[in-house]
Amino acid sequence: MTTQDKKFKTTRRGFLKTVGLGGVATGAAIGAPHLWIPKAHANTVGFGTAKHLICIRLSGGFRFPTAFNSDVSDEFSPWGTANGVASGTEWGVGKLLETAGGEGSWYSQELQNMGVQRFTDVANEVAVIPCVDHEPLSGSADGNHQTGLERYLTGHVNGQTGLFTMINYGLRERYALAAMEGVTLLPAIIMGQSGMGRGIGEYAAYRPPLMRGDDLDRFGFNTDDLLPEWARLMTNDYDLRYRDRVQLPHYPTVDAYLQSREATKAYAEIFSSDPLKIENGSTEPFDGVSNAELAAVFGNSGASRNLRLGLRLFHYGCPAIYLDQGGYDYHSGEEEGLPGRLQELTRLMSGLFWALKTMEHPEGGSYWDHTIVTLGSEFSRTTRGGRFNSARGSDHGGDYATRWMSMPFFGGPIAAGGRSIGSTAAGDLSPTGKVLSYRSTMKTMFDALGCDHEPFFPADEPFDDLFIA
Repeated sequence: MTTQDKKFKTTRRGFLKTVGLGGVATGAAIGAPHLWIPKAHANTVGFGTAKHLICIRLSGGFRFPTAFNSDVSDEFSPWGTANGVASGTEWGVGKLLETAGGEGSWYSQELQNMGVQRFTDVANEVAVIPCVDHEPLSGSADGNHQTGLERYLTGHVNGQTGLFTMINYGLRERYALAAMEGVTLLPAIIMGQSGMGRGIGEYAAYRPPLMRGDDLDRFGFNTDDLLPEWARLMTNDYDLRYRDRVQLPHYPTVDAYLQSREATKAYAEIFSSDPLKIENGSTEPFDGVSNAELAAVFGNSGASRNLRLGLRLFHYGCPAIYLDQGGYDYHSGEEEGLPGRLQELTRLMSGLFWALKTMEHPEGGSYWDHTIVTLGSEFSRTTRGGRFNSARGSDHGGDYATRWMSMPFFGGPIAAGGRSIGSTAAGDLSPTGKVLSYRSTMKTMFDALGCDHEPFFPADEPFDDLFIA
């Protein structure tokens, strides 16, 4: 039993103009020697190595050892480990991540002919951190749905700034420079829990848009298109005169409004682009891959549509997308329900390997070269002794099994493919290697994107491990 623990053009460069992101707004408690000690430096060796981040939340509280730390006892990993895993894989690949072809399987002959691989065949390109905790210095795990989710979305309980707002704020200079060159870059975009986009005060203008995968299929509205040129000039001149007449204390507010409206016009032109209409069945390649191919590879679930749209948004400068997948709060029926849910997840991960390596990035190379993918959840799950609870499910509390998010990372910037960064004892999940905070882990992702993250989580420094082979 687990122990209780005391970057379009009509030319890409000259596609539209905007005024920047101001328009985005529409071990001490675990026990020695496993001390969590922040580093003394602010940036990692991976700083600025990524242009895009895909952040997937396995919603509801995900039982991580069933997938990403499975070489532990049956209490934590009832299905055990996968067979035929790629050589050089240190971390425990769960048997539920195995994929078989044949009738009824998502892994069809068509996908195999396209070059889509089983996830177990590419597991040695994935790095896993078995012990990521919200609060490494706390006496126990936060197994509460509300507070655990708040920690996942913002870093703290009642956090006022979401992690994706932090990304947009941290990249503000990049957006300002692009605006000076007449280029519109999309901000980070949320396709899941809106808490990732919280922001007040100086961060409010950097809150990310909230979208769904099929939101843009019928998009094509720009109010300026409805006005003759003389009317557009008149209204714009009026707005500028009004702004320039207001008292100085009110100038920034009015100017921010005008910036928001201009950015909305710019985004409207991007959002009406055909490649973003992901359900149009187009066979015309864009970035080397057609919408029809993406649909075939990923399928048509909500998470699939979000991922397919996100990959298209990256072309227009979007640095990060966040989405939810699953519904893993299996207090009952996990034994029967989890295998099917993980096959959807396995398809998405295999699809990402294929898409990122096949798609041609506008700045050269493939999207794989420029993208990091990571998965997490509000907490993991426990059975407090058995393989399942009495309802053939699992729960959440304050123990190690709840505490550890075993977070996987993959993509070109991740040099530590195949490695397990840290470890746990098989019998009770006690840490036998590094314990890292979730805030530190996400700051490492900010760092890879080249974000200014100085204002955030000063006690939680980013780390190098993911960028060292």
